[in-house]
Amino acid sequence: MSKTTRDPSILQALAPLLFLVAALVCAVNLFDDTAYGPNQVALMLASGVAALVGLRNGIAWKDIQDSLVHGVSLAVVPIFILLSVGALIGTWILSGTVPALIVYGMKLMHPAYFYPATCLICGIVALAIGSSWTVAGTLGVALIGVAQGMDMSLPITAGAVISGAYFGDKMSPVSDTTIIAPAAAGADLFAHIRHLTWTTIPSFAIALVLFTVVGFSTAATPVAGASIGELPQLLQSHFHLGWHLLIPLVVVFGRAVARFPAYPTIMVGALLGGVFAIVFQPDLAVALAGNEELSRPVAMFAGAWKAMFDGYQASTGNAAADALLTRGGMASMLNTVWLIVSALGFGAVMERTGLLERLIRSVLVAARSAGSLVATTIATALGMNIVAADQYMSLVLPGRLFQSEYRRRGLAPQNLSRALEDGATITSPLVPWNSCGAYMAATLGVATLDYLPYAFFNLVGPVIAIAMALAGFKILRLPETESPQEPVAGSEPTTP
Repeated sequence: MSKTTRDPSILQALAPLLFLVAALVCAVNLFDDTAYGPNQVALMLASGVAALVGLRNGIAWKDIQDSLVHGVSLAVVPIFILLSVGALIGTWILSGTVPALIVYGMKLMHPAYFYPATCLICGIVALAIGSSWTVAGTLGVALIGVAQGMDMSLPITAGAVISGAYFGDKMSPVSDTTIIAPAAAGADLFAHIRHLTWTTIPSFAIALVLFTVVGFSTAATPVAGASIGELPQLLQSHFHLGWHLLIPLVVVFGRAVARFPAYPTIMVGALLGGVFAIVFQPDLAVALAGNEELSRPVAMFAGAWKAMFDGYQASTGNAAADALLTRGGMASMLNTVWLIVSALGFGAVMERTGLLERLIRSVLVAARSAGSLVATTIATALGMNIVAADQYMSLVLPGRLFQSEYRRRGLAPQNLSRALEDGATITSPLVPWNSCGAYMAATLGVATLDYLPYAFFNLVGPVIAIAMALAGFKILRLPETESPQEPVAGSEPTTP
């Protein structure tokens, strides 16, 4: 039997969102670390509230359940990428790849320019390979290690890694988000990238200036028990180091440049790290296996295997160095997987019950000029990152819903595609329960809210984009032959 469904009211659309905000506030006040369970419970309960609204409006439970299955299925590939990054971190530490990067990085980097250099290097690499996740999971992990060795701020370093990674990701023609945004808006890919430069280049330049100011105004002090001069010697005494240990990093970036998919690329890097551990760090692999009954060859194999699922546990005799090196393993990513699944389930129920669309339609009413429409799009994409917890949904859904309105007002589709990138792509790592925020926190080992104030590019970008939109700067119009008879920027406002 079919049931008649009713459109949700604005109060119904707000109910799950208000419940989620209240639950998250309670979690912050009740628990020290909300990412390890409290946030997940809040998201699942908010999904229940959204489902109850949908049931009341005549949507069948089977449809809601199917939406959960579909929504969570969007996380399958990111989950496998997360697990492979955990394995990569474990084997790259055991093999000596990360320690080698730390030692060489400490020799090459100076504290005064460490932050802007980190941002710039990550930006260049991400521009070449088109993947912020790959950059953070490989180069970012190494730079975090260098920062720990030099006693630099980890939140600022994470902010620099993320700023650079998302600049390159946003501008790269081989990035999935850079391809999805113009597709959702109906724009040409390279026209989209050209239009992006007006907001992205100034934002990145400001970020580099801010990181430079922070770098020159922050004095680095030695790590307790292991000064900048002592840590390289400590690592060299514990690992057999050499430039050859950077080969796994070269292989991963080479495959990424060749546009191999992220999951198999990172997994190959993890496996290569395990092989390098057996060949170049056999004693450490045997020690990590922790089973004296095994023969030495089998113990080496078991140690590399353990690094993949349980990470590396250092025992150098120095507490600071042990904290630096005890990381990784697929198991370290399981809580992040839990958070992503809970968040995507909430977003899926909100979309299937029509609550997301109702929220977006109510926001669209306030966008009366071309500039305010662009600003509203950016704000909506940011809101989608918070509510739907997935940057792809934050690109596709507003793009699909706003596309006809942009055309009706005679605005070129690259205005919409740029707004989607400015509002969705670069703000996704700023939301703790968003798949990107959860990934960055788990990979870099820095809580989302700790690095958020220092993700300068991600914070400045939307502000500049909104300011330009409201000023009417670089808002492109459709050619006269394509433009409908609607007023646009600078003329009488229209109500959608």
